[in-house]
Amino acid sequence: DAGVHSKAWYAATCDRKTAEDALYRSNKDGSFLIRKSSGQDSRQPYTLVVFYNRRVYNVPIRFIESTRQYALGREKSGEERFDTVAEIVENHQRTSLVLIDSQNNTKDSTKLKHIVRVS
Repeated sequence: DAGVHSKAWYAATCDRKTAEDALYRSNKDGSFLIRKSSGQDSRQPYTLVVFYNRRVYNVPIRFIESTRQYALGREKSGEERFDTVAEIVENHQRTSLVLIDSQNNTKDSTKLKHIVRVS
């Protein structure tokens, strides 16, 4: 269990567009929620959706079968791994999360500050 189901930031029945719309409406840097990933892939079960600088970032949350842990984004050496998705959120409420814009090749960072609830 990823530790998501009782959390205020987990939008269980939310699709990508609904999540993005909710974050654009919030219009606050550091607004976030976690939704199920669009593809039914056990290796990437969730997506962290973050609003920053008038943009919405969809950051994949990967499940690493060999260690039964979770990590953000594409696999990289020395990446941070967490036992639960809740630990990822708690960590990035304290430390900045790097947001990579692959289209414009820019990097930003923000902490997870505002939980967005999807109605």
